[in-house]
Amino acid sequence: MLAIPLAAAGILGLTAAPAQAAAPGQTTHPTSLTCRGAGVDPAAKIRYRTETLIKASPRTIWGLQTDVERWPSWQQVVTSSKRLDHGPLRPRSQFLWTTPVPATPTTPATTLVITSTIEQLRHHKCIRWTGPAIGEGLRIDRGVHVWNFTEAEGGVLVRTEETWTGDQVEADVPTSVRYLGDGLDAWLAALTTAAEARHCD
Repeated sequence: MLAIPLAAAGILGLTAAPAQAAAPGQTTHPTSLTCRGAGVDPAAKIRYRTETLIKASPRTIWGLQTDVERWPSWQQVVTSSKRLDHGPLRPRSQFLWTTPVPATPTTPATTLVITSTIEQLRHHKCIRWTGPAIGEGLRIDRGVHVWNFTEAEGGVLVRTEETWTGDQVEADVPTSVRYLGDGLDAWLAALTTAAEARHCD
């Protein structure tokens, strides 16, 4: 789950691109990303999607994204990350990671502890994980995060989409969408920097 969501907004000070928030009761979102037929939560009020072209090989990008224990080496706002199982990343694999988050008008500054479970995966093509994020004074009941990787002229088109659900974050949907967007944009920027640096080595 989660894309370094709230933390990136406070630490990196990025501005989110326009985001789409699902209407209450919405059950379909025809443009949603999927992995092996499964996508984000179609009824979630908090949703953000973004993409970028990375000038690196699929293998390089996939390696960075799926070596979750090394995330802190190239993502400034991931403070720790560890696998809860062993072997190649696969469906039902779990990992525990942490990220600091700033205060918002409705929540205190805290550190989120995120337990992510891989639900679907197709090597070098897509990955989907879910899970809660819990910190002192802040809780996201369920995040659903989908990544798609498509070879394109000049590199790989990386697309990502995430949804959040939970009473606390849904109490201020515009702020939650903005912070989620900042986090996803920051993640793509960090992935681009790391992948393109390796590609040039």
